[in-house]
Formats: sequence, structure tokens, C-alpha cells
Amino acid sequence: MALNHLLNARSDEAAVQLDSGESADEQAVMESFLTGKPLDPEVSRRVHDRARAIRDRVFRVHGLVDIAVPGIRELREE
Repeated sequence: MALNHLLNARSDEAAVQLDSGESADEQAVMESFLTGKPLDPEVSRRVHDRARAIRDRVFRVHGLVDIAVPGIRELREE
């Protein structure tokens, strides 16, 4: 019961429309994370490919967003 609850839980901010393949991959990743079982290499490849495509789209739209280094320097008072 708890596993199903965790697999189906999403915050309103993170809710997106997933096709059935993406949803199955998401469930496989969550199950692997929660149980410690190895993730199928094909699922891993698909997830990484989608993540790369998303990163590339964000980079094309926004360019390099460098917030970490300036933030760290500010915290260090450099």
C-alpha cells in the first residue's frame, strides 16, 4: 500500500502530462529507488535521453544560467 502511494504521489507543481511509456518508466525508476533493485538498462537509457532533450531545450531558451558560482561568492563575501 505505501509503495503504491509513493509511486502515485506528485506535487501540484511537478504534475505534468506523461504518455504511457514515460509513466511506466517513472514507475520503474521509483520502484528501483524504493526497493534497491537494479534499473533496467533500457529504461535508464530512455530516461537519460529524455533528460538530455529537456536540458537542451532549456539551454536553447535560456542560455547558460550561472547562479551557483555567484551565489557561493556572495555567501563567502568575495
